[in-house]
Amino acid sequence: MAVYKLFPTQDTTLYSMYPEMNTGLDEILEASLEVGALGTPAPQASRFLIQFSTDEMNDLIDNTISGSFVTNLRCFVANVSALNIDTTIDVFPVSQSWNMGTGKFLNSPQTQNGASWIWKDYQGSEYWISGSLNTNTTASYSSSVDTGGGTWYATSGSGSQTFGYYDDKDLNINITTIINKWYSSSIPNDGLIVKQRNEFVDDENLQPKLKYFSIDTHTIYPPYLEFKWDDSIIVTGSLSSITENPAVISLGHNPGIFTSQSINKFRVNARPEYPARTFSTSSYFTTNYYLPESSSYAVKDLDTNEFVIDFDDTYTKLSMDVSGSYFSLNMNGMQAERYYKILIKTSIDGNVMIFDDNYYFKIING
Repeated sequence: MAVYKLFPTQDTTLYSMYPEMNTGLDEILEASLEVGALGTPAPQASRFLIQFSTDEMNDLIDNTISGSFVTNLRCFVANVSALNIDTTIDVFPVSQSWNMGTGKFLNSPQTQNGASWIWKDYQGSEYWISGSLNTNTTASYSSSVDTGGGTWYATSGSGSQTFGYYDDKDLNINITTIINKWYSSSIPNDGLIVKQRNEFVDDENLQPKLKYFSIDTHTIYPPYLEFKWDDSIIVTGSLSSITENPAVISLGHNPGIFTSQSINKFRVNARPEYPARTFSTSSYFTTNYYLPESSSYAVKDLDTNEFVIDFDDTYTKLSMDVSGSYFSLNMNGMQAERYYKILIKTSIDGNVMIFDDNYYFKIING
């Protein structure tokens, strides 16, 4: 249970080209640059806002997480075009409250009942920028376009990610400092703003478009916060570590079907495939071993073959007790009515091995 996923309560994109348009229910979040679009001579930009429940975060930190933790913002790419050699995405904590609204991109007539480039709530409510900015907050906009685009704290531990043309474009940005400031009430939780670092560049050769799936996506790739912490426990008693290769690894305590609210403790049974000859009154094959302490688990979506939880020597390493190796898995971040498989990674006698022996399970609605 050292990986927990928290999904947004609201999100929307702000477009300088459409300063009063709301896109709160759109399937796409966008952080893009455009030059000369729709006959507009000035360069244009889009940024997106995303917010998570304060109560859920506080409850998770207070009652589930043990010790220190790391939190990453995860967003999954839907479409990318016109990338630079290197592109940097920045994440900041928003400094004003906002309303996601119920609009979609280029609705006709335009929906204006939520946050937009110039309004933070709805058309005619309150401007994002009206007069001077509050202490420790900032904004970024061009004088040639409508003032707006959100405001944010510039000194509260922003996160960023730079990727090259051939790199993975999914966002995986460490925002632990921001989470800790929200938790300590140093700043209010008004969500995050995600934007490209270099905006309003008047160069047709520099207009990267980055589109990510929103909470309203009909895919299995909504954005989320990923909390990770080390929950491993090492209490082996008289049990021995397996040191012989090849080994036989099997997964126990797997009923095969779970709901998204389930938490399950999986047992990892291990023994040498060819044990040394001994004289004993009991079967050797009833003797269990624990895997080396560097062992870890991962979870893959069976259809897409993508990692839902990747191997991590710190955050998905196996625990051990007098019965052998085990790990606890929280099913909260997995999509219902899909199949998943578990992989076990270990190192025995200098050989790094991944065991993928049809350890399947399904998440159902319930």
